Amino acid sequence: MQKVMLVGAIGAGKTSLIHTLQKDVRSAEKTQSIQFSDGAIDTPGEYAQIPRFYSALMTTAMQASVVVVVQDATNLKVTLPPGFAGMFSRPVIGVVTKVDVPGIDREKAKSRLMEVGVKEPIFFVSSRTGEGIEELIAHFGEGRCSS
Repeated sequence: MQKVMLVGAIGAGKTSLIHTLQKDVRSAEKTQSIQFSDGAIDTPGEYAQIPRFYSALMTTAMQASVVVVVQDATNLKVTLPPGFAGMFSRPVIGVVTKVDVPGIDREKAKSRLMEVGVKEPIFFVSSRTGEGIEELIAHFGEGRCSS
C-alpha cells in the first residue's frame, strides 16, 4: 500500500487529519515520535521546526509515495524555512487545516505553503467539519497516494 507522510509545525493538525482520513474517532494526542499507521506516516512538529531532525524526515520520506506539508490556517507565523519542501525526493502537496475557524486568511495560509516550496495542488480542509476532506480523498484516489 502506498503511504503519505504528513509534516508541519507543532499543532498544525497532522494527527487529526490522519484520523479523519482513516475514519478513526480517537482524539488526537501529541505525536512524540514518527508514527506509522495504515497508509500514513505521522511526524512530530518538532521534526519540521528543528533543522537537526531534517535528516530523519528525509530518510522517512523515502518510505512514502507523497509528502503532505500541513499549514494551520489559524497560525500564520513563519515556522518552516523557505524551500523546505525541496528536500524531499517525493511529490509534495499542501494542506491547509482548520479552515472552519472564523476569520482565517486562506490566501495567506496558501502563501505560507508556497513560500516553503509547495506547488499545486493545495487543499483546504477541516477535520472537525469534514470540509475539503472528500476532495483530498479524491486526489489520493487518483493514484497519487492513498490514505
